[in-house]
Amino acid sequence: MHRPASKLAAAHSRAERLDAVIDAAIAEARIVGAVVLVAEHGEIAYRRAAGHADREAGRPVLEDTIFRLASVTKPMVAAAALSLVESGHMALEDPVTRFLPAFRPRLADGSEPTITIRHLLTHTSGLIYGYDRAAGISEGMDMPGRGMPENLERIAAQPLAFAPGTSWRYSVAIDVLGGLMEKAADRSLPTILAERITGPLELADTEFVATRPERLATAYADGKPSPIRMADHQPVQGKDGVLHFAPGRAFDPTAFPSGGAGMVGTARDFLAFLESMRKGGEPILSPASVRLLRENAIGGFDTGVAGRGFSLGWSVSRDPHAAGLPYSVGTWQWGGVYGHSWFVDPTKELSVVSFTNTAVAGVNGAYPEAIRDAVYADAL
Repeated sequence: MHRPASKLAAAHSRAERLDAVIDAAIAEARIVGAVVLVAEHGEIAYRRAAGHADREAGRPVLEDTIFRLASVTKPMVAAAALSLVESGHMALEDPVTRFLPAFRPRLADGSEPTITIRHLLTHTSGLIYGYDRAAGISEGMDMPGRGMPENLERIAAQPLAFAPGTSWRYSVAIDVLGGLMEKAADRSLPTILAERITGPLELADTEFVATRPERLATAYADGKPSPIRMADHQPVQGKDGVLHFAPGRAFDPTAFPSGGAGMVGTARDFLAFLESMRKGGEPILSPASVRLLRENAIGGFDTGVAGRGFSLGWSVSRDPHAAGLPYSVGTWQWGGVYGHSWFVDPTKELSVVSFTNTAVAGVNGAYPEAIRDAVYADAL
């Protein structure tokens, strides 16, 4: 496609900025390896793989390097849930107890409210992340061998933080949703995702158990003077508390398939998923379902960022300028604590995926912010 000289110059300038951000983060030992992909108007406008997938072995990151996805899993599970709604297996207003009769967490006063599938998808259920470790709850990245029934039982035993539908808090709700989807469809969650998302989109490298270990990036944790290779059980200080990782979980078929954090995959697979959503949902969702992913579904609830709402799958910028962000109104954005960030600006027909193997510098802080700002400095 012919592009005016001014747009070609701007694209070149943006590539130089992105290269500089990636090179600096690796040279300064803030991240170990990275893949960054930018799609604009449906075409790849920038692609870069840099650094090491395994620093100690000298194995470089390639564009087809596979990463542990953490919460990058959630959008694909949300899309699969909406697919099940479209096919009549469940409805957004169904109570969770229709499919998980024993899942009955209570409020602090002992009352038992109704939690719906919509509450789970919008993180307005009263569930949380950051339960006391004594509760023994896996948040989908640790406790290899933990099964779905036990984890759901442990979550249900904890009091709800608020009455469903009255507030917003990021949570283990999508892990609960994954267990519910298995009952609704009479399929395992990996099978549901393969049949409804990764298969139709031909995402060959995205799955719940890593079957290509030679291409899987080693996981690293923030450290000084450089990131440290994660141990079998690795606590890492996150933005809102300590995160617990067990990198070996990615190889464990006995661990419950975490709808909130359990998949592995490539940056290019995830970009293909985002582009499908941006273009209207084919071949996996109807335009009506995609609208549920594009639109704020939580009113004015506080999400911790001014002007940010939440749809049935990810955050939505209602007023990005309130937070000093360069996004267009309606931009979708989220990430994953293994070191990933992404956003889709539908107004500019712009999709950006930034994967690293460094928790948490790749998802929060200077690096992902610099990637975002490099993209927007002179958006085409």
